[in-house]
Amino acid sequence: MSKGFSYSVLGITAVFFGCFFLWPIWEVLQGGFLSLDGTWTLSYVLEVFRNDLYTQGLINAFGMGLFSTLLALLIALPLAFISDRYEFFGKKVFSALILLPIMLPPFVGAIGVRQILGQYGMLNAGLVELGFLDPGQTIDWLGQSRFWGVVILNSLSLYPILYLNAVASLANIDPAMEEAAENMGCRGWKRFFTITLPLMRPGIFAGSTIVFIWAFTELGVPLIFDYDRVTSVQIFNGVKEIGSNPFPYALVAVMLVASIGFYLLGKTLFGRNTFSMMAKAGHASGAKRPGALGQLVCFGFFFGITILALLPHLAVILISFSSDWYANLLPTGWTLENYELALGHPLTLSSIQNSLFYSSAATLVNVGFGVAIAYVVVRSTIPGRSILDSMAMLPLAVPGIVIAFGYLAMSQEGKFFEFLNPVANPVPLLIIAYAIRKLPFVVRSAVAGLEQTSVTYEEAAQNLGCPPVKAALRITMPLILANLLAGAILAFSQAMLEVSDSLILAQKQQFYPITKAIYELMNLLGEGPFIASALGVWAMAFLAVTIIGASVLLGKKLGAIFRV
Repeated sequence: MSKGFSYSVLGITAVFFGCFFLWPIWEVLQGGFLSLDGTWTLSYVLEVFRNDLYTQGLINAFGMGLFSTLLALLIALPLAFISDRYEFFGKKVFSALILLPIMLPPFVGAIGVRQILGQYGMLNAGLVELGFLDPGQTIDWLGQSRFWGVVILNSLSLYPILYLNAVASLANIDPAMEEAAENMGCRGWKRFFTITLPLMRPGIFAGSTIVFIWAFTELGVPLIFDYDRVTSVQIFNGVKEIGSNPFPYALVAVMLVASIGFYLLGKTLFGRNTFSMMAKAGHASGAKRPGALGQLVCFGFFFGITILALLPHLAVILISFSSDWYANLLPTGWTLENYELALGHPLTLSSIQNSLFYSSAATLVNVGFGVAIAYVVVRSTIPGRSILDSMAMLPLAVPGIVIAFGYLAMSQEGKFFEFLNPVANPVPLLIIAYAIRKLPFVVRSAVAGLEQTSVTYEEAAQNLGCPPVKAALRITMPLILANLLAGAILAFSQAMLEVSDSLILAQKQQFYPITKAIYELMNLLGEGPFIASALGVWAMAFLAVTIIGASVLLGKKLGAIFRV
């Protein structure tokens, strides 16, 4: 491929990211650090730390990120170790089911948790039937522990990211290193903590970074739980004052700086050392088959975690089939009408059409950019290609709420991008936001495919007179088609249920995507929550196919997509 093409890709990507990634971040920083007379000031940011309400929100957000990551690690590491080292009944089925929690954003599962833990929900009804509570007596589980409810739901939704990274890390460990340690008397847990776990550290850190930032900035679950003492919800509530109040800017700026700071701190402390392997790992072929008791333990652990993680979504399914569910263990009335309404209601029908259009357009943009960026990163030798690769992965490390708020800021009246103001028409910015946020999925999938495909095929075609571009299109692209399909499927499915961008940018009903429609329906009295649940189930069924399809196409390399 010519250097001209490579430099063109580098230049176009730099302009695109400059306008729609760096510019909105700059607008946020300006709003948080620039006074009304145009001078730089720290007064707004300092006021955030002086205000008890804002300070408590930051502490709660940090706690959400930290405890969600720790709990997700406690779930993911044993699952990954068992999956990599042992063969047991149902392993292939569980390997697919374990990915299901990431097919929906946590805030959809929050609908089910509200039904389970609400004052008149399943748990209290079950306790009454068992005699632990008197009839009519209730416990407000969510009212007393909304914070921990958010943490648990985030962990159960995000642990597959850590699981994928841990499985990929274990698969890449040279078995000779563990065997050498065992021959020297280092066995069992000591070998795991002194040899295996340090070798897994780069992969674990990569996944932990994503989980922490996503949980730290989670917006949907706190909104559904009515938990407003957290920074993300305080920012969301301040969107209406974006033109006159500097404190929403200051909050976003603090959240951005905190996210970057936590990432760099973790990178310095935990991500500095990587370890080169002498050979490829052979665990997959050398997995042991334990005895009956061992298989039962492996099966039981996977089964228990899978049921626990899917329980909120199972509750959503039950809500979607119910006509009445109040103070009972199970619904007292069953109906299919919610599904008919979910596909026929004016709000839901237009939201499905909108999401399909936004996500399809964003995926087309991502495939074009992703293939070009991956080709330059893997096949070219130009200076700056590593910067291009890092640039393409940065959206995973920057909170979506920061980008969405930045788009609002940069399109205010009098700004250069005023013509993109989402209040009038959010479609262009929604497509761009989805494309920016999901580009890493396509880039990493394409890079994985190109790294597996020898360049000699293209060189042979060029030696026979085939132009470089034609050789790439006719020879290389068909060979990496499975990787491109997997990346495009993931980008599309994740864009279909993007939360932060959808809730903040779509402000008129005619432009609502699915996630905004679900949120609005949840706030309606009467049949609103039932229709919202049915809409969530339709989305769940659709996305289950896409996530499992991507898993089949990429296998263990799926974890590499969720790395910064």
